[in-house]
Amino acid sequence: MKVLLVEDNESVAGFVRKGLSEAGHVVDHANNGRDGMFLAASEAYDAIIMDRMLPGGIDGLGIIGALRKSENKTPILILSALSDVDERIRGLQSGGDDYLVKPFAFGELLARLDALLRRSQATGTETTLTLDDLTLDLLSRKVTRGGKTLNLKPREFKLLEYLMRHKDQVVTRTMLLEKVWDYHFDPQTNVVDVHISRLRQHIDGGTGRPLLKTIRNAGYMLTADG
Repeated sequence: MKVLLVEDNESVAGFVRKGLSEAGHVVDHANNGRDGMFLAASEAYDAIIMDRMLPGGIDGLGIIGALRKSENKTPILILSALSDVDERIRGLQSGGDDYLVKPFAFGELLARLDALLRRSQATGTETTLTLDDLTLDLLSRKVTRGGKTLNLKPREFKLLEYLMRHKDQVVTRTMLLEKVWDYHFDPQTNVVDVHISRLRQHIDGGTGRPLLKTIRNAGYMLTADG
């Protein structure tokens, strides 16, 4: 699942990003309303976690209202320290799909996100990524190739999800470190190469039709084009 987190409290943001990443999800983070609005309007997400109170000229409800006016139907979970019934009603009436009061347990947040994703599936939102005979189900977290189930570890699943969302595009090592490992610096390790090698064994091993290609001096590409 690809999630946008719009939260200005660095402690809360770090807690949520760490938990979602460990659960195998891809997370983009904005710490103000301006950047949150830009990302929400320009990128495709499976769900958005939106704080109510934000710096940057536009608050959470303002972003939600603008998204709904533009017919953006991405499921949105509102986070807020405002716990009054009237405030929760206001948040939902603005276009939010669910409302979670701070402080919260991460397990509840994850369960609510899963529920939003199941709901969006019922309304036709894409929850399956495919390339050739390779399929990744975001709800069941099941990966198959040619009908055979592949047993991926959480990090391998997250890596494959990112590659499938950028299929037929060159993905650099830096992009993978930032989006899959949440590193905003180069740790000078071969962690990407090791995981790419393992993932290649899972999805391409014994098929005779490799999908995961290494692009010399550039990065990697997931493609069915030989």
